Amino acid sequence: MVRANGAVSLRELARVVQTSEVTVRRDVRALEAEGLLDRRHGGAVLPGGFSREPGYPQKTHLAAAEKSAVADLAAGLVEEGDAVVVGAGTTTQELARRLARVPGLTVVTNSLLVAQALAHANRVEVVMTGGTLRGSNYALVGSGAEQSLQGLRVTRAFVSGSGLTAERGLSTANMLSASVDRALVQAATEVIVLADHTKLGTDTMFQTVPTDAITHLVTDEQATADDRTARELDALADRGVQVSVASLGLPGDQPQHQPYGHGHGPVPPPHPGGPGAGDPRRAQQSAPLPGQRRPGTHGGPPSAAPGGAAPGLPGQARLAELGSRRKR
Repeated sequence: MVRANGAVSLRELARVVQTSEVTVRRDVRALEAEGLLDRRHGGAVLPGGFSREPGYPQKTHLAAAEKSAVADLAAGLVEEGDAVVVGAGTTTQELARRLARVPGLTVVTNSLLVAQALAHANRVEVVMTGGTLRGSNYALVGSGAEQSLQGLRVTRAFVSGSGLTAERGLSTANMLSASVDRALVQAATEVIVLADHTKLGTDTMFQTVPTDAITHLVTDEQATADDRTARELDALADRGVQVSVASLGLPGDQPQHQPYGHGHGPVPPPHPGGPGAGDPRRAQQSAPLPGQRRPGTHGGPPSAAPGGAAPGLPGQARLAELGSRRKR
């Protein structure tokens, strides 16, 4: 499977061979010892995978459910009438499909896939950069793309990449893609990185966005299940990056498209007299989470249960632990 696709996730391997991820992880470790593949968090790639970027067909099958959940949560950060830039990638393509429902939106992109996802959205204006087409990811790159972004100013940039670490930030395996992504984020007031758990802790050749330039990270709940990636999230939060985590739902269920997130930045205060009033710890639990709207508004979470108690959220205990680590 690695030879055919260039990269594969442990979850997909476990599903195909009908065994546990623990067993798959052990076998992948043995194959790495034989020099047949390189392990990456959440999956495996061909040897030398740091410098080799998988093509679009391979990327679409890697962590597909996680990318969908990340896109669901990230779409809640966009408001009616916004102007945003969206970079190239399979996760940003998923985001674009959801942005087609946001009225009055203007999207600037260098990705043919993003533009295609928005092509039939009557209330969304799409602005494409110039440049040279890079066929492996259907993106426009080069000096033409970069020059067309000069003088542009938008509210937010949504970008992805091949790897993300607290030490170096977002990176990619291709120099031309990295250069255009840098031009995209320079045009935005806020930089939002979309990175599923397989990219956390991975470092590739060309830096795209340094950590101190990242405003917000949207990832999936698998990132909190592993100590190594959880430490990476802690380190990113310590560097001032707001972290939101998307839920995949319960085992056996379809991925939950009612996302939740947890930010390490300031938490909005509760309503006067509402649950958590006067208690900062309870206020943090009951306040709306980043990427969510207040109950009763479009795209928001379910309304509170009778008696004013906030509905339970899967993974919230782990997210609270991330917040407490940062405070310590």
